[in-house]
Parts: sequence; C-alpha cells; structure tokens
Amino acid sequence: MLREGRYVPGAPRVSAWWQHVPVRRVLLDITPLRQSRPYRYLYLGTVTSGVGAQLATTAIALQIYELTGSSFSVGLVGLYALVPIVVLGLYGGAVLDTHDRRSIALVGGVALWVTGGLNVLQAVLGNTHVGVLYALVALHSAGFAIMSPARSSIYPRLLPNEQLPAANALNVASMNISMMLGPLLAGVIVQFGGYVMAYSLDVALFTAAMWGLSSLPRIRPGGRGRARAPGLSSVVDGVRFLGARPNVRMTFLADFCAMILAQPRALFPAIAVVALAGGEATVGVLAAALAVGAVLAMLFSGPVGQVIHQGRAVTWAVVAWGACIVLVGLAVLGSGRLFGPGTAIVLACLGLAAAGAADSVSSVFRNTILQAATPDHLRGRLQGIFIVVVAGGPRLGELVSGTVAAAWSEWGALVLGGVACMVAMLVLARLQPGFAAYDARDPQP
Repeated sequence: MLREGRYVPGAPRVSAWWQHVPVRRVLLDITPLRQSRPYRYLYLGTVTSGVGAQLATTAIALQIYELTGSSFSVGLVGLYALVPIVVLGLYGGAVLDTHDRRSIALVGGVALWVTGGLNVLQAVLGNTHVGVLYALVALHSAGFAIMSPARSSIYPRLLPNEQLPAANALNVASMNISMMLGPLLAGVIVQFGGYVMAYSLDVALFTAAMWGLSSLPRIRPGGRGRARAPGLSSVVDGVRFLGARPNVRMTFLADFCAMILAQPRALFPAIAVVALAGGEATVGVLAAALAVGAVLAMLFSGPVGQVIHQGRAVTWAVVAWGACIVLVGLAVLGSGRLFGPGTAIVLACLGLAAAGAADSVSSVFRNTILQAATPDHLRGRLQGIFIVVVAGGPRLGELVSGTVAAAWSEWGALVLGGVACMVAMLVLARLQPGFAAYDARDPQP
C-alpha cells in the first residue's frame, strides 16, 4: 500500500504508467523560450499579431459572403492572395540571402500594418464592392510574403539545431492559438459589433509583432556559400537546390497534398449557414475547431524532439488529415438527413479538431527538415519557396474547394478532397521511399 507517496516495505508494489513518463518529455517543450530572449520576444509578437491576422481573414470571408452569398466568391480570395505570395515570396527569399533579415521583416510588417488600417477605412465608409476586399487581400498577402520567410529564416540563427523541433512545435501552437481565437473573435465581434470593430482590433494587435521584430539584433546571412545578388538567377539557384534534394522537396509536396486537395476553410460560411443552420458565430466555431485540435496536439508535443524518422511522421500525418476531412464531409451530408444540425456541428468540429492535430504534427516535422537540412546561405530562398507553398497552397485549395462546391456540393467537395489527399500522399511516399528513412540525427536534404 502507499503512504505519503512512498511504498511501504513488504507491501505489494503497485505501478502506474504515468509514474514512468517524465512530464517534461510529454508536455510542450518551452526550452527555446527560456534560453533565448530574442526568440522569446519574436514569439510573443507572433502570437498576438497572429490572432489579429486570423480575425481579419475571417472577417473578410464573412464580408465577402454577406455581399455575394457565394462560396465561389469566398474561394476567389485564394486566387487574389496567391499571385503576390508567389512573386514576392520567391524574390523576397533571394533578398533575404543578401540583406539583413530583421530589416526585411520590418518592411513586410509595415505593409501589413497599412493594410489593416485600410480594412478599417473601407468598413467605416460602408464599402459594398467586393473588388475592394480582393485588392486588400492581395496587399495583405504581399506584406505576408515578405515578413513570414524573413521571420522563419531567423529562427535557426537564434537557436541550436536540437531545439528546432521544440521551436517549431511552439510556433505551430502559436499559429493555431491564433487560428482558434481569431475566428472566434471575428464571428462574435462581427455579429454583435460590426466589421469596423473587428478590423480595428487587428490593427491594435499587430503592434505586438512590430515590437517583437524591432527588439531583434541585425541578422545578416551566414554560411560558407556566397549568394548571388537578388534576381532571377538567385531564385533559380534555390529552385535547383530544391529540385536536387528529395527530402526537402517532399516536405513541399506533402503540404500540397493536404492544403490544395483538401482545404475546407472557404466552405465554412456556406456550411455554417446552409447545412448547419447557424450564423457568423458558427463559422468561427468551425475554424476554431481546427486550431483546438492543433493546440491540444502541441500541448503534448514533448516527444517530437525524440522522433528520428521525421519523414515517416509527415507521411502518416498528411494521410490522417485527409481521412479527417472525409469525416467532416460525411457529418455535413448527414445534417438534416441522419441527425439534427446540432449533432452535425459536434461531429464536424470533432473531425476538424482531429484534422488540426494531424496538420500540426506534419507542420512541425516539415519545418524542422527544411531548417535543419538547408545551408544558411540558401535558407532565405528556400523559405521564400516554402511560403509560396504553405501560404499559397491553402489559397489555391480554397479556390479548388469553392469551385467543386459550386459545381456539386459542400459535402462533396470535402469528401472528394479528403480521398484525393490520402491517395496522392501514399503515391508520393511509394515513389520516394528515402523520405521515410530520413534520419534527424544526420539531416540530409
């Protein structure tokens, strides 16, 4: 028997599994936050500004749907966001390999700040032209395409390689906390306070990102390689490196499978209003469900630093994402047929939460492979390409899902996209078996 937490000699020894699991290895590893003050400041700014960005993104989707009543129109947001991300992501990555990365991140931050102010202005003026919103989406994407790769290429300079998985888990957690709180705030604020209040809060929160960036030291590119002056040839160098490095390339292709083929976000307004008999707040709940699952997964992400075969983890995480999106589609199909809208909302949220958990695991390991296996003098260009994939992929996915939904149905777009995602990922894994054997102890691109 037990007495004051200790075994009494001679008594039967009772053991519980949790007594043998170090809590610090199970819970989210915050070592990077404790040991690096520059990273801590950058991280705190990222969390708060991310909430504002997701709030504004959801508010824009709601405003477009209110003006048009069309999932296709909401999906077009992806097209208007994609072009600036592709152009500035690629060129901006080349600039990062020759200039101070902190200064470039600040330039992108200023562009995002100005865009936030213009969002407020158009709402104050009672804008009814959807083209204005598309233009602001494009401007926001331009700032994001400059700031995000700069920030990502800074992380490996602030932390040792062994802390990168923990840092990426923290970053994924912060992103999903933003995706959880931002849409919830947007749904509630738009429904009860209007668009002006929602966009104004975004501007206020973004101040934290500027503070975090301004606190960093100057960070010039390092490494033994010599980057060319920014231009087409330097971008081509980064593309050539990617084309010749199968493990790094697979991190990009895996994200394409999930985000282009099975991206549900553009469908949330129509699903909430039509299938689930809800309103703006329901849109926020659906979007937040993805983030809740991701945050919970990252809360118990302590073991990620112990995973050796990170490519294998990416593969199965993407397959799990596709399966979860299929389940969400079936929940939407069953609403009003097999069960009521309330039950459908619960089932859809559970499926989205599981999908968010799978995506967060994939994101941690994809980022870690890219950061650890890429030389520093090429990190800017590879992060530029990465932002094209990570940010551009979902926007292209929104266009794809919105188009399929317009031609068929919202539930059909979810089911078809989830199945396509699973099949594509398994085919890629079969064609590139070396990805499953990727060894984190000896990162090879």
